Amino acid sequence: MSLELFAPAARLPGGWARDVSFVVDAEGWLLSATPDSRPTPASERLAGPVVPGQPNLHSHAFQRAMAGLAERVAPGGGGSANDSFWSWRETMYGFLARLGPDELEAVAAQLYVEMLEAGYTAVGEFHYLHHDPEGRPYGEPAEMGLRLLAAAQASGIGLTLLPVLYGFGGFGGQSAGLAQRRFLNGPEALLAIAARLREALAGDPQGRVGLAPHSLRAVTPETLREGLAGLATLDPDAPIHIHVAEQTREVEDCLAWSGSRPVRWLLDNLAIDRRWCFVHATHMDEGETRDLAGSGAVAGLCPTTEANLGDGLFPAPGYRAAGGAWGIGSDSHISVDPVEELRWLEYGQRLVLRRRNVLAGASGHLGEDLWAEAAAGGARALGRPVGALAPGCRADLVVLDARQPCLADRQCAGLMDAIVFAGNRRAVRDVMVGGRWRVREGRHEAREAVRAGFDRAMARLAG
Repeated sequence: MSLELFAPAARLPGGWARDVSFVVDAEGWLLSATPDSRPTPASERLAGPVVPGQPNLHSHAFQRAMAGLAERVAPGGGGSANDSFWSWRETMYGFLARLGPDELEAVAAQLYVEMLEAGYTAVGEFHYLHHDPEGRPYGEPAEMGLRLLAAAQASGIGLTLLPVLYGFGGFGGQSAGLAQRRFLNGPEALLAIAARLREALAGDPQGRVGLAPHSLRAVTPETLREGLAGLATLDPDAPIHIHVAEQTREVEDCLAWSGSRPVRWLLDNLAIDRRWCFVHATHMDEGETRDLAGSGAVAGLCPTTEANLGDGLFPAPGYRAAGGAWGIGSDSHISVDPVEELRWLEYGQRLVLRRRNVLAGASGHLGEDLWAEAAAGGARALGRPVGALAPGCRADLVVLDARQPCLADRQCAGLMDAIVFAGNRRAVRDVMVGGRWRVREGRHEAREAVRAGFDRAMARLAG
């Protein structure tokens, strides 16, 4: 049975429209989006303007449980020149020693509820925590991935699950350390996990499985190509994500190993296309920036995490000028809010370039352009028909709370300018995912039950 919705205004692919009627089928697909219409007696009248849900293209769900743990310095303060991504990584490794399947599922469910309440309606889970704390496969080798799937289904968020190929500890096949033993698989074992997850998701339009070579330092050219060939057998259109050029040390180490910078190595040695998402891609030269934009791949930007880790700033003006696709992710989840990611993306550029509205696009409304571009790029990266309110897409929509003071007397495109750059209170009222309401008046339907499970898991992790 279909569902009829009526919105006073909605952001459709061609721009804002008034009096929009939506029809959603029983499987959660948008059948129509008709502007300048009238509600029928069967229509549910939505309580505010509607925008497409935002995809979150890069997540390590377990890291939500350690957010804040790496902000400690030695007595006396002042920090250290050696306090960087690499020292943060050691904190992360120590935390993982205590995390099991039950804890992962509870933490992921809490995270996904928070994402939905913030306006994210789909997530790309970059999943490398495969084994037990001793590095042994579970009886079900895909156990941890299945727990992430269970958390997504309990919360209702759309999921692109990206099991990670991780075999080495540094460029050129250096041995991995003991702290990395939970991550390690060869291509054959990793592809078996991917096949099991595909089986678990069979027929579910809310899920997709791809593959994520962790980084060039965690694979060799041989294992990378073997993994990609195996993925093509499973699903030739599956999304492929990889961490790349996040830190300057990574660029230097890649140059020492191959004579090429990491983005350049990938572009020169592999068939990079729309299936790919280059996560971070922070440190690129002008040629890499231009050629990545032209490849069709998506740049996966995580501004709050990149700022938290001191990574640097993505060359956004040049990349966008070259027509590059991009999207946002919350990565380590020190923040779970698409508005903050978009705001940091623009403000970082303003601080460096000392001018305003650096990333403004065709509409003339910066907040509007950022939301729409991130939604389109995120949908491409996740390999799912989301990010737009159009027939053939999933019915993933966010109803804005027009009662928020920052939205007073704001019209259509100006709403997103206000939300991204003028609001400190969340302006998300209701959230639908795949044709089902998951958030009403700012509260997820399972908020209390999920939080209780999260609290129990955190108590065990602290014990």
